[in-house]
Amino acid sequence: MVLVLTRTYLPNGTNGKIVYEGRLICYTIELPFRDNLPQVSCIPEGEYFIEKRYSSRFGWHFEILNVPNRSLILFHPANHALTELRGCIAPVSQLTNAGSGIHSKKALDKLKMLVYPQLETKESILLLVQSYS
Repeated sequence: MVLVLTRTYLPNGTNGKIVYEGRLICYTIELPFRDNLPQVSCIPEGEYFIEKRYSSRFGWHFEILNVPNRSLILFHPANHALTELRGCIAPVSQLTNAGSGIHSKKALDKLKMLVYPQLETKESILLLVQSYS
């Protein structure tokens, strides 16, 4: 399974959308790109595998694996990148501004409904992160 995250970089945040087989799954918000610096930047463009993860803070969510010079990069709920994210990606149902959106938990649930059955069958989930050309 390949999920494509296409981004638009803005000064106060990074907005994107996740598409699977040509169908929009959700939008995303992230921090602005700041040279992949931990805690303050979104991750670089590239190809990453994701896996299921559980924490007491976020419940079931996803971890993005093998991000260069970074660790614990997650997909988790958040509606405002600058105040709620430290390098992770938040799915949202609708974008409202640069790095902000609404109904993040609903968007994460939609993403989980698509991806979790594939992970249960041991299928790899590839996240392709790119920008608009």
